[in-house]
Amino acid sequence: MAEDKPDLEHYRRSLLELRKTLTDVGATGDEAAATVELDQTRQGRLSRMDAMQAQAMSVEAKRRRELQLQRVGAALVRIDKGEFGWCLDCGELIDPRRLEHDPAAALCIGCAEEAEQT
Repeated sequence: MAEDKPDLEHYRRSLLELRKTLTDVGATGDEAAATVELDQTRQGRLSRMDAMQAQAMSVEAKRRRELQLQRVGAALVRIDKGEFGWCLDCGELIDPRRLEHDPAAALCIGCAEEAEQT
């Protein structure tokens, strides 16, 4: 059964790399999420509309990055506690293929699908 356990150091490295990537992207994306100035003497109406749309998309991207950073942080805590790789709902081992795709996954595929339907 020991061979069924996830390689915690492998996943720790993956999660730390993902956290660094998200943090780096966040640093460059913050200026795009800044408030759009509505000065008609500096830019036309369509340009402002484009800028407002780009700003809204940047704000949403930032929100998603922050959520992902929370998930990564929670996964690192689970590694430290020895709880990583086990579904938080049913307690079963999460398929390693799922963890390779998303090392921050906290639910097995069955519980994740069930959670999406509710």
